[in-house]
Amino acid sequence: MDTTPNDLLVLLAVSRSGKFASAARVLKVNHTTISRRIAALEKSLGGRVLSRSAGGWELTELGASAVRVAEQVESAVHSLGESGQTPDPITGVVRMSATDGFSAFIASPAVAKLRRAHPGLSVEIITVTRQALQQRSGLDIEIVVGEPQVHRAEALRLGEYALGMYAARDYLTEHGTPNTVDELMEHQLVYFVDAMLHVDDLDAPRRLVPAMRDGLTSTNVFVHVEATRAGAGIGFLPCFMADRHPDLVRLLPGELSERLPYWMVLRTDSLRRPAVAAVVQALREETVSQAEALLGRSRRADTPAETGGAALVSAPDQPAR
Repeated sequence: MDTTPNDLLVLLAVSRSGKFASAARVLKVNHTTISRRIAALEKSLGGRVLSRSAGGWELTELGASAVRVAEQVESAVHSLGESGQTPDPITGVVRMSATDGFSAFIASPAVAKLRRAHPGLSVEIITVTRQALQQRSGLDIEIVVGEPQVHRAEALRLGEYALGMYAARDYLTEHGTPNTVDELMEHQLVYFVDAMLHVDDLDAPRRLVPAMRDGLTSTNVFVHVEATRAGAGIGFLPCFMADRHPDLVRLLPGELSERLPYWMVLRTDSLRRPAVAAVVQALREETVSQAEALLGRSRRADTPAETGGAALVSAPDQPAR
């Protein structure tokens, strides 16, 4: 049985989503057709092109070779385009995962700008805070906190962001402003659920203020920000999120500050796709353009928070720990 271009394109769709059902939706066929075409391709090539993993389907070595040919077929089809027009290579679905804050304030505007120039592009963002996956079926890009240890993938450092201790003005009026680390430990912490935090780099509060008791914890950083604004305690928050709210005051920035790196992890086969390459570049540019905000330098120094008669403004960032 000869290998057909359609079978190769089916494999390409499965390799990008990691799931038969997702590939079926993209190709507008049913799940059974996907399964049948993959079986036909494996019979034609004389070996397995996919192997089952915890997150879906992974390419075998033979499958990876077949996908490279499939990409050439796809490129040839796209090159036909409409009469007299050069087709836009930046099309299709790009799937990525990132932390909540990065997704909202870096990825979303970056993708919005890119889509204005390339409306055929679609980006799916899964918000999650975790270490980089060792098997990343269905994901083209991962954004993680801390340097990842990965195999068969490319890891690129994007930039850094700062975190600090913040409290609501009303909270400080009611409970007093802590002026030392020891005084801060008398208050309760708003942060991640310790037992569910799987990123060691984010465990800074337990190191910086080990005696500080948890007040309200959540797996979502937007909950941290809003709970802090509501007076649930003192939050250890990303500066680029907290500094957007004038009702939040940064506390002891010279003593309690942390800088953490964002890293980007990419599947090697994904990098060959123009759409993925374009999203990667857009994310890098947006991260650079937001560097001041990410590092907590964007809050206006001429509008300090007055608490206890002292002006509290963000101090210069401390060296990376």
